[in-house]
Amino acid sequence: MERRRKTGSRTKESRIDLPEDRETTFDFSSLPHIEDFINYGQIVVGIMQPAGCVAVAGEGRQSVAMLRRREGETLKQLLTRLDVAIARAMADDVFTDEVNTQQTRTHT
Repeated sequence: MERRRKTGSRTKESRIDLPEDRETTFDFSSLPHIEDFINYGQIVVGIMQPAGCVAVAGEGRQSVAMLRRREGETLKQLLTRLDVAIARAMADDVFTDEVNTQQTRTHT
């Protein structure tokens, strides 16, 4: 039987070099509704044309919240608004849709 060469450990370099002064950690425990929601639903953040950058929380085919990222809004601020929108949907059946209607709607 032929011996195989052992491969050494490889270190992967980051493709993105973040500035040292940039805050790179985020405390997700400050978003309790998102933390609970992902146990049975999903959160998606990304580009949706023509709306631009959006954050969507959904359960199966039901969207609970769809938010557009506002000009100058940080990711933290967007996720905080998403957390509040999820809380409103769970507590009051008010579903936020900024992508399709620019307003909120009440579930009937």
